[in-house]
Amino acid sequence: MTADAPVRLGMVGIGRAIWGMHCPELEGRTDKFLVVAACDMIEDRRAKMAERYNCATYERVEDLVEDPNVEIVDIATRSIDHFQHAKLALEAGKDVLVEKPMCVSYDEASMLFGIATLCGKRVFVRHNRRFEPAFQHIREIIDSGLLGEVYEIKLRRVGFQRRDDWQTLKSSGGGQLLNWGPHIIDHALRLLGAPLKSQWSDLKCTAALGDAEDHLKIILRGENGRVVDMEISGGASIGEPEYLVWGTRGALSCSGNTMKMKYLNPDVPLQDRSADPGTPGTTFGTKEELQWVEEEIPAAPKLAVNMSTIWDELYRTYREGAAFPITSEECLGVMRVVSTAKEGTAF
Repeated sequence: MTADAPVRLGMVGIGRAIWGMHCPELEGRTDKFLVVAACDMIEDRRAKMAERYNCATYERVEDLVEDPNVEIVDIATRSIDHFQHAKLALEAGKDVLVEKPMCVSYDEASMLFGIATLCGKRVFVRHNRRFEPAFQHIREIIDSGLLGEVYEIKLRRVGFQRRDDWQTLKSSGGGQLLNWGPHIIDHALRLLGAPLKSQWSDLKCTAALGDAEDHLKIILRGENGRVVDMEISGGASIGEPEYLVWGTRGALSCSGNTMKMKYLNPDVPLQDRSADPGTPGTTFGTKEELQWVEEEIPAAPKLAVNMSTIWDELYRTYREGAAFPITSEECLGVMRVVSTAKEGTAF
């Protein structure tokens, strides 16, 4: 096989993620990826894949992972099945791409990476929102120092839906902690800017019809003192900006790909002042004219990316030997927050 040959994929679980996301994202990447096999219990889904890709189809995962034409097994079955299906693939000598959540607990995730090491194979986790333009651009702005020392960040993904599918059921690995959770927790840990020092969380079921949580709040504190406050909810009829960043010299909010910023003009030095312990007059402190800059800009990071960029990174890693930008340690960090949030709860 040549070094630039397309990576041969075997897809497992032809549902909303693979059919609605993975397949469309791969359409412009036929020089990098080739779908050679597909597996699903539902015959109609297998037929659709055979028609679209002229690929082999299987009803059982056990059969797909033995297909010698498959290099990477792309797993997007129910969350509760990710560990077992990935384990089957690894033990059959295949590398694995796992849709989030990679597993349903930190212990499962640790075991899976351990199995991969024993088998001499690799597990790639599809934290594709790592490449969301707004997230990437916000990281650049924080790192630039334009907002001063960033001390608190709020992350929100909220709406209202009386959801009733398997992702509302604990028995299927449902709940928002394993649905939106891995994406937003991954963002939070990257934005924290330091090792995690402490975590507080609260989980509720508010509007969904299943027994898993549909509303969660997690607050992370880094060793640098920075706080990241996350809320994910299916029970919130009024929302907030998806990102809100507060720093000592300014702030940023973002919804979709529109960012609003207000920050002190970096070209105008602040007056040299100090607190006065004396008896104040009729005002609350001394009036000061601050030079603010206010602007609204589109999310446009220096490196043009989108959520399908993860496929380009996977190809570079698999065929060209580049380091995959989502490490096993980072994936385990996400799953540690997930498991800690569930401790002592009904979920």
